[in-house]
Formats: sequence, C-alpha cells, structure tokens
Amino acid sequence: MECIESMEQLLTNIYGEATGRLALERISPIIEKFPAKERRKQGYFSQEDVILITYGDSIKKEGQAPIAALNEFAVGHLEGAISGIHFLPFFPYSSDDGFSIIDFYAIDPELGTWEDVKTIDRNFNLMFDYVLNHFSSKSKWFESYLEGKEGFREFAIEIDPATDLSQVTRPRSLPLLSEYRKKDGTRVHLWTTFSADQIDFNFKSLDVLEKMIGVLLYYVQQGATILRLDAIAYLWKEIGTNCIHLHQAHDMVKLFRSILDTVAPDVAIITETNVPHVENISYFGNGRDEAQLVYNFTLPPLLFYSFVKEDSTILSHWARGLHLASPNNTFFNFTASHDGIGVRPLEGILPPEELEELTEIVKANGGQVSYKQNPDGTDSPYELNITYVDAILADKTSTRADKFLASQAIQYVLPGVPATYIHSLLGSRNWIQGVEKTGRARTVNRERLQAENLLAELKDPASFRSRVFYPYIDLIKIRKRQKAFHPNAAFEVLDIDSKIFAIKRYAEDQTVYALSNISAAEVSLSLAGETNPDRMTDLITGEAVNANALKLKPYQYVWLTTEGSYLN
Repeated sequence: MECIESMEQLLTNIYGEATGRLALERISPIIEKFPAKERRKQGYFSQEDVILITYGDSIKKEGQAPIAALNEFAVGHLEGAISGIHFLPFFPYSSDDGFSIIDFYAIDPELGTWEDVKTIDRNFNLMFDYVLNHFSSKSKWFESYLEGKEGFREFAIEIDPATDLSQVTRPRSLPLLSEYRKKDGTRVHLWTTFSADQIDFNFKSLDVLEKMIGVLLYYVQQGATILRLDAIAYLWKEIGTNCIHLHQAHDMVKLFRSILDTVAPDVAIITETNVPHVENISYFGNGRDEAQLVYNFTLPPLLFYSFVKEDSTILSHWARGLHLASPNNTFFNFTASHDGIGVRPLEGILPPEELEELTEIVKANGGQVSYKQNPDGTDSPYELNITYVDAILADKTSTRADKFLASQAIQYVLPGVPATYIHSLLGSRNWIQGVEKTGRARTVNRERLQAENLLAELKDPASFRSRVFYPYIDLIKIRKRQKAFHPNAAFEVLDIDSKIFAIKRYAEDQTVYALSNISAAEVSLSLAGETNPDRMTDLITGEAVNANALKLKPYQYVWLTTEGSYLN
C-alpha cells in the first residue's frame, strides 16, 4: 500500500494530478501481473561483488554463439573473481554498437539467445542496460509512429525547428533535431539527443511510460539483478530549460525504484550520468528512494591525470569526499568502459590547460578526442577515446604491466563496488584497425577478440595480456576476502607523500592500509603512529612488513593489515 501511494505521488509530480492518476491506472495492471519476489538478502552489495563490463561478442569462437563463448571463458577463467557480468546492450540494433535498439525484448541473433544468457545466470549475477532515453529509427515502434498507429502517435518529440533550443545541454556536437517524413507526407523534426538514428522517447506520453515499464519488468524476469539506466539525465525535456537533471527525470528514477521495491526488492538501479560529481551523486536521492548505485565518473580521468603528474594530491582531496550519508547507496567504481574517458566530471577540479595536456597525451598515443557543443556554439572536449591501458602507460611502446595494475589497485580500494571492463582485465591496447574500419573514435576500445588467439596469449607468461590478467585476477580474489573492503566500510584518506595514494579501510575487526606508488621513483615512507606498524602483513604477497621503514618500488602497491586481521 505504501509503495502504491509513493507511485501515485511520483506520477502526480511528473504528470500532474489528473494525468498522474490515469498513469497509475495504466501501469498498475502491469505491476500486478508480475510474479513478485521476496527480499532474500540484507543490503545490496558486499566486498565479494565485482562486475565485469563486456559486450556480448567481446570474445568470439568459431562455431559458437558469442554469448556462449563468453560464458565458456568466464566459467574457465573468472569464477571466484568476478561475481557479476554487465552485458552492454545485446539486443537487435541499428547503430552505436547496441545503443540504438530495434527490439527491446529480443537478443541479437548474431550474439545468441535468452537461453545463452540464462546459462550465464547459473554462475554469475546479471546486469542489463535499460536504454530508456531513445529507440532506433529502424524499429517497429518508430514505424508505427510514422504510420500514426494508435498507441504510438506521441512516441517521439516533435519540435518546430524555429524553437530556441540554445539552453539545451548537448553531449554531442551533432544536430539536436532530425527531420523525418510520416506516412501521410507530413515532415516533422524530432528530438535526437545522440544521433539521427536514436529517436528520443516522449515520456510525456503514457503510451511510452506503459511500454517501458513493461520492458523494465521483463528484464527482471530474465534474471537482471542490476539495471543500468542509460542516459537517464536527458530523459525529460522542457523547452526553455537545459533539459538535463530535470525533477521529472529524478522522479522517474524514483518511480522505477518504487516499482522494483514492490515486486523485486533485491534488484538494484544504477544511473549513468557522465556529469560533474555533485550532479552525478544527486541520483542517490535521499539515500533510500532513488538509485542504489551511481557511476563514479570522476575517477577515470582524475586517476589518469594523477599518473601523468605522478602526484596524488588532487586525487586524495577528491577521494575524501566519497563519504555517503546512507548505507543503502554506494559508488560503482570503474576506470574504463565501452565509451571513452569522460572529462566533464573534471569541471571545477582541473583548469582547462591541465585538461589540454591530457588530450595531447591521448592524441600522441593513438587515441582521439570527442567533443560536445556548448550553448554558445563552441565545442569542448567531452571524452578521451583510448584504452585505459594506453592512457595510463602514456607510451605506445611501453609494456609496463605494473604501472597499469597500480591504477587498477587504487580503483579496487576505494569505497564502492568495483567494475572492470573486459579489455582492461585482458590488457588490451588501442584497436587502431577498428577505428580505421568504422570511422568511429570509440571503436578504439571495442575490439572483438578471437578466443583461440586470446587463450594462446594468456598461456604465454611473457605476453602483456598474461602479465596483466593473472595478477589482476589475484588482486580481485584477495580483495573479495577482506571485510575492510566492503563497499560501505569506513575509510580515511591519508597524507603520506604526494607520490603515494594512501587510504585506510576498516570494518569490524579488520583494518587495511592500501598504499600505491603512482610514480616512476622509489618512495620511502613510514606508518609510525599506527597500531604495530612494524608487525604488518602485505595481503598482496603474504609477507611480513615493517611499515616503520617501508620502501615502495615504482608503481608498487601494498595492502597492509595489522596482526590478527589477516583473512586468508
């Protein structure tokens, strides 16, 4: 009853009293038909949660569906380390490597079937993309809109091209409106935030709301335990505003949360909002009513910057602000994804000239820079298109696996749930040939790997992939055993040396001091003043350490515990 009242209030906030009441009448039967699940666990996440981010066909094998090939690799190489798999959109699509969806209910036959997905569900938790800002211009839904069919007439947002849209926040340097012709010959200009092929949904239409709630619950039925709300910040449009983070977008997230709390209380929501930190964490709501997770978008570019400068000062200052008011929320910590390294989250943290230095490093090492359009008509950097390996190494000829792993070790000690993109785990370098083939900068980090070649490289201890993959897997397994690395465990960022990122994590009877040298120089340091610093154990090596006189080699990282808190 409480959830129904919550939904009614949210729908009223979004649509007004009369339309809100009608909206509740339309969506209630969908919710009531869903086979509700009981809550099975306390809390949403623990230190044992580690997510792999991947496309359905990141690994391919002759004679096997790609999702099945990925499952075979995951079962053979990732069990005991990875707890869940985030499948980037694996639905039939027309562009943007899956994010222009033709059919929200089907698996792309080039990738496999729902049965293949359910096979993975036997060993790993599942995270799906819920792409709710837009749909494909090649979809039956759009065809029905163009034909003016009942239930689809208001599916898209029609705008007079003379309308002043200068205030609208643009994530791309592309036209905001795209022209289409309806079946009756009428020409219309439609809102297309990301590309002409990606038609923005008109959520002011209850037909859209009804259909997309059906999609939401269908994904839960198919086993999703985390739902990624793609581009949620742009969901609601109001002429005369910047059309980002409007209260209706937040209320829509709260509506989805309320629905899931009613029928699938163990399913968590994560919002994808590549924006400055304060805007990003606004999607936590009051700690109980909006997203359980938000992407920690500031981490990838700021960590990259810190390694370039060999200075942890700004990173440490920022990390001190990662405290959360609610134990029901946490960060989704990542350094790489299918997209590039977003730089908008650095606004207010780094001056433009420092960002320019990062863009030059990217260009010099085989990457590219993507731009967004500003309200004044100028362009500014939006993301850096480069693998995270090549960004951190900042040298096309470098094979320093230890330097890259040092960056990942920092990601894994911060408060939150860690997620690793498959190409980071596998030590992939820039896929220049892919960019040349597609003409798209983001392809640089989206290589499809042949299983036979991949396994051969992993078997070769001298290969770069092998020198990244196996220590990375060991790092994850060690981390999963430490209560101090619970996503919401207490933490304190320490000031030791500008070349060292140092954080103290503690929970129950365990304390861990995680120290990472982000420089090419050896650093001497001491933990004098801490409990028995001369009697500590490095979780990474299992060796006893005198932390009163500690020397960290270039890019070395240690996880030190006090005696009695070492968990095997």
